[in-house]
Amino acid sequence: MTDKRCVILFVKFPEKGRVKSRLAHHVGEDAALSLYENMVLDAIDMLKRGCFPFRICYTPPDARAQMTGWLGQEYYYLSQTGDDLGDRMDEAFARAFSTVVEEALLIGSDIPGLTTGIIEEAFASLVTKDAVIGPADDGGYYLIGFRKNTFTPGIFHDMVWSTSTVCRITLDRLHDASQKVHILPELTDVDTVEDLKTLLSQVKGSASEPSRTRSFLEQHCRGSLT
Repeated sequence: MTDKRCVILFVKFPEKGRVKSRLAHHVGEDAALSLYENMVLDAIDMLKRGCFPFRICYTPPDARAQMTGWLGQEYYYLSQTGDDLGDRMDEAFARAFSTVVEEALLIGSDIPGLTTGIIEEAFASLVTKDAVIGPADDGGYYLIGFRKNTFTPGIFHDMVWSTSTVCRITLDRLHDASQKVHILPELTDVDTVEDLKTLLSQVKGSASEPSRTRSFLEQHCRGSLT
C-alpha cells in the first residue's frame, strides 16, 4: 500500500447469533445476519466507488481464512488485536501510521448513510484540522481520523464503550490534548430495533442510489417493524 491516505474498515466476521444480537431479538438471527452482511458489502462498494485505499480490519483475529472466503483475496486484510475496542482501534491506527500512510480514517461497517462525500470531507478536513469525528445519533461515533503527526492514542483508553457519552468524552479528550477537530454530519448506526426503524423511515423518503441494504430492508424488514 503506497497511498498516503487510508481508510480502516472495522468488520466482524458474520456468524449467526454473533452479529447484531440486539436486533436479532426483534427480526430474527437470520435477518440480522443478512442485514449485517449487506451493510459490510455496501461499505466496501462505497469505498471502491470513491477510490479510497482501504484495509479490512477484522475480528476474531483467527478468522482470516473465513474473511477471504467470504469477501475474496483482493483486499488488504489485518486482524484486530487488543483486549477491548479501544485497544483494537489504537493498534489499527498505529499499524497504519507505521507505513507510508499520513492520513487515516477508521470507520464502522454498520452505517448505511456513510457516503463517499462524507469520506472526502473527512480527508479534506485533515488538511487544516488535527482530527475528524463523525457522531452517531446514539452518542457514539461512526468515524474518527487523524494525521500521522496528530494521532492521539490516549483518547481510546479507559472508555466505557457502547454508551451514550462516548463521542462527548472523546471530544473532551481531544480538546484537552489541544486538538482542532472537524465534526462531520450525524448519522445512524444500526444496533437496535429503533435504529432500524429510523433507517427504514430514511429509506422510504430517499432518492439515493439503490444498495444491498436498502433492497434487503424493503424486501424483508418493513412489514415486521411498521
